[in-house]
Amino acid sequence: MMLKDINLRYCLVIWRFIITTGNKIFWRFFLMLKDKNLSCKDCGSEFAFTASEQEFFAEKGFTNEPGRCPKCRATKKAQGRNNGGAQRRPQKEMHTVVCDECGVNTTVPFKPSGDKPVYCKDCYQPSNKRW
Repeated sequence: MMLKDINLRYCLVIWRFIITTGNKIFWRFFLMLKDKNLSCKDCGSEFAFTASEQEFFAEKGFTNEPGRCPKCRATKKAQGRNNGGAQRRPQKEMHTVVCDECGVNTTVPFKPSGDKPVYCKDCYQPSNKRW
């Protein structure tokens, strides 16, 4: 099979996908169905973005090419599983203060400015309804 025949076959597959699902895929996908060598943004190595991968990206509606090689993608994906995919927040600095209502020592996640009263958890709940 010649390269033109292979590209035509992939174009027809994508065209059939557009017709049957109603999804709109930009015309540039018809031009990008050749294997491409891309550079990984993490490790800098070259990797192949094959025509079948390009077809998959087009069917899913992805408009960007992958930025990472398969190895780095797998590593990044595995790191995301460790904490449920969420980014870890840095621990907030807690400040020890004296409650303005009951006089108990308590900790708060902000630095009091001194111009407003600061309450412990028990005193804050009822006072919150006053506002």
